Amino acid sequence: MRNPIAVLKSLTEKSKDENYRFQRLYRNLYNPDLYYLAYKNIYANKGSMTAGVDGTTMDNMSEKRIEGIICSLKDHSYKPNPARREYIAKKNNSKKKRPLGIPSGDDKLVQEVVRMILESIFEPNFHKSSHGFRPRKSCHTALKQIHDTFTGAHWFVEGDTQACFDSFDHHVLIDLLRRRIDDEAFIALMWKFLKAGYMEQWQYHKTYCGTPQGSGISPILANIYLDNLDKYMEQYKPRFDVGSSKKRQRSHEYHAAKYQVEKYKRDGAKIWEGLTDKEKRIRTKTLKSLQTEMRSLPAAVANDSGYKAIQYVRYADDFIIGVIGSKEDAQMVKTDVKQFLANTLKLKISEEKTKITHTGDRARFLGYDITVSREQIAIKKKDGRTQRCHSYVVKLLVPREKWVGKLLEYKAIKVVLTDNGKEKYKALHRGKLINKSDIEILSAYNSEIRGLYNFYSLANDSYKIGIFANIMKYSMFKTFANKYKTNVHRIKDRYFKGDNFTVEYPTKSGSKQAVFYNQGFRRKLETMPAEVSLLPHYQKYDKFNSLKNRIKLGLCELCNKKTADIALHQVKRLKDLRRETAWELLMLERRRKTLAVCPECHSKIHS
Repeated sequence: MRNPIAVLKSLTEKSKDENYRFQRLYRNLYNPDLYYLAYKNIYANKGSMTAGVDGTTMDNMSEKRIEGIICSLKDHSYKPNPARREYIAKKNNSKKKRPLGIPSGDDKLVQEVVRMILESIFEPNFHKSSHGFRPRKSCHTALKQIHDTFTGAHWFVEGDTQACFDSFDHHVLIDLLRRRIDDEAFIALMWKFLKAGYMEQWQYHKTYCGTPQGSGISPILANIYLDNLDKYMEQYKPRFDVGSSKKRQRSHEYHAAKYQVEKYKRDGAKIWEGLTDKEKRIRTKTLKSLQTEMRSLPAAVANDSGYKAIQYVRYADDFIIGVIGSKEDAQMVKTDVKQFLANTLKLKISEEKTKITHTGDRARFLGYDITVSREQIAIKKKDGRTQRCHSYVVKLLVPREKWVGKLLEYKAIKVVLTDNGKEKYKALHRGKLINKSDIEILSAYNSEIRGLYNFYSLANDSYKIGIFANIMKYSMFKTFANKYKTNVHRIKDRYFKGDNFTVEYPTKSGSKQAVFYNQGFRRKLETMPAEVSLLPHYQKYDKFNSLKNRIKLGLCELCNKKTADIALHQVKRLKDLRRETAWELLMLERRRKTLAVCPECHSKIHS
């Protein structure tokens, strides 16, 4: 069998020709090495040990299991199990629930193999404006693109498709796959996944549209489906843009004010030597006043009908369009996109979430507030010129309710109303952390602060995370005080060393110290690479696969018995092990969530 990395790279190279159609794709599913690679990719995921409807997980991965899957694919008897339906609370609304489909263990493995194949074929041709579920792409790359390209926008069109993942038309999706794939066996397998259905309260439900969220292939199928919207917007832009190759029309008021400044300068230069010191001061003051007035005016006409442009960014099913033009132009863009989604992709726009917002206000996208600054502040550049650097540039801001929501989620504060009706935050101790060790408490707080700061590090006002961190610090003081039945002052006296709250903890190499987060909250706006390799995702694949080698070695790591029937026993979390048995002690000693064992040892472990 061919090396799986070579197979995936070959698919990607061929995909560069957009007219190429892939044949005999299904036979790649007979390659056992692709399944070992798939297992390596997903075994450490949080959901790998969550059972599907048949009770199977990623535990008990073996050569025999992979051979069984391949045999069922060869004789076309393979049939995916229905997904087990669960509901999880939405982050922005705890009352609303999001449906989640949990596949069985074997289906997770096959779906990961299919995902790698589809990604190799379609990923190189996805549009640069798409950022969700892609290698080397993230919320930050989407926000960075908005920051760099939405300069001067007058209106935001905030887009959201209604129940997007649950609304994909199966026939449209299969037609999109057929554009690149000429292999009916592979297409038939995709039909099986789409029509597998789901189990809820022990009742089977058929699926007539959509891809289940939680499925391994759902993200790549969503990008294949919505790539049509990206391509549509790419073709729409040249039709909409007007005068984008020339400069925008200069404002008459600004031009007149600039003329007055330059004339006053010229007139002053002619008579400067004959002026008294008092007259020089008066002229200097008058010139500064004229310059201030000039800089308070926009340099270009706000609604120049001879200049219009749009920019577009998408992350998963959310998209945002920046419009330089009138509100009627923005309304037209929204209507055109709505019609394209309805007619071509059979998707509905959420009228509640899809709105037109003036860029002087704030639009919410990917957890950030986005606005276009109207500041007329002039800054002196290095070359000596004075320039308004903040006029009509994009600002990324931290929404107040986001960091307050995190504090409430962690139960680190309670909101108290003052006598004049204003809200005041009071730090609370966190009962769930009291029974943990000192270093675990400190690490939990540091991790939560770093996590929020890392996400909002692109924001112009990232320093506001410092307010969040300060409240978290007092919550931590109270948690330690509650743990040791004392007060905050004594906790400070005990743990502060200099300016830092410090916790000592033992390690094999001796005692070490950890301090409360003290790295600051400066904005980090790193420039992304101009060109990203087409094959960045192979770097993580093309590494030594120890999981496969431990199975192939045929040696039980618990009893040292030689056997061809080795399986990997897997646990969800090492910290759940109780150190009561030899296999638990061995896994903890090796710091591994997997253990290669013979059938007899595996049976004893589960008994």
